[in-house]
Amino acid sequence: MTTRVLFTGYAPVHFLCFQPVFERLRREKSVEVFVSGGLRTKNAALEWEYDETAMYAPFDMPAGSVLSVNQIRDIDFDVIFAANTQLIMPRSVDTRVQIFHGVSFRNKAVREENTHCDHYFIVGPYMHRRFVDAGLFEADDPRAMKIGFAKTDRLVNGSLDRAALLRAHGLSGERPVILYAPTGQRRNSMEVMGAEVVKKIAATNKFDLLIKLHDHAKDRTFDPYAELLPLQNEHTKVVDDLDVIPLLFLADLLVSDASSVSSEYSLLDRPMIFLDCPELFAALRAEPGCQMDLDTWGRNGGIVVEKPDGIVAAIEQSFSDPSAKSEVRRAMAKDIFYNPGHATEAAAKWLVDAFSLTK
Repeated sequence: MTTRVLFTGYAPVHFLCFQPVFERLRREKSVEVFVSGGLRTKNAALEWEYDETAMYAPFDMPAGSVLSVNQIRDIDFDVIFAANTQLIMPRSVDTRVQIFHGVSFRNKAVREENTHCDHYFIVGPYMHRRFVDAGLFEADDPRAMKIGFAKTDRLVNGSLDRAALLRAHGLSGERPVILYAPTGQRRNSMEVMGAEVVKKIAATNKFDLLIKLHDHAKDRTFDPYAELLPLQNEHTKVVDDLDVIPLLFLADLLVSDASSVSSEYSLLDRPMIFLDCPELFAALRAEPGCQMDLDTWGRNGGIVVEKPDGIVAAIEQSFSDPSAKSEVRRAMAKDIFYNPGHATEAAAKWLVDAFSLTK
């Protein structure tokens, strides 16, 4: 018998979290794997509409694998995977699996509305503890599977080629590479001081700076591209890559704020700088059930910069002693991720075992 698997989501990052599993499951003879959802907008009736073509076109999907939301409403599936909280559902499905789309100290995934799946591919011990401490899981909850985060496997499994990535971005490799990747929450660092930070870094004429903006930032009235356009040159570039993983692998240093990319970057044990966002933090603390945690790991693996004037000194300090806070970063990575480099196989093995698939 064939097991019919579906993934749904509404942002490219959602699919990027599933893509390694998607590619792996396609090699299973007893599995048919499809995707649906799409970039979403609200219509005149304030209902979500999904553009599957816009979302999946950049991924060169196999023929027949992309289904519209209207199509899946007439189809039954065995398993649905999702990285977003509100699953986009087909007509029926036997098993619902939450795979999450990142782990940050904001802990936005840890909330009651995210506890209605049959299984959870828990990213690591830290996430598990947060769910238990919030009273959402029992310590031995059978729904919590120790899988890890397939999206990050390439950071540590040797499949990425730094020289090729340098060429792809038109960089010589002679300068240290800095990646600036802000979160998408309102009052993030890009909105508050991003352009000034970029100016300060560019003015040193010492670094190659790549800027990866969030693919679905909350404040649609703010246009970061307009602010960054006049600052771009051969050493300062806004990249349109949907996938941050190769950029993280390429970077010698990460500049971020409250994004989950800092958790992912900890796997590489390289220097990090956090741009302070007190207004963003204040807004998070005001939310019911806030799970923000600046104490356990938070920004402890890097340097916190409060104003643009401090960015260059923080970069120079980081490069002068890149091993500073290494012990924190390594402990952070161990606590945040199960099966680093092997989460995709752990996910596939779970499906094969759970559904007694034949090779």
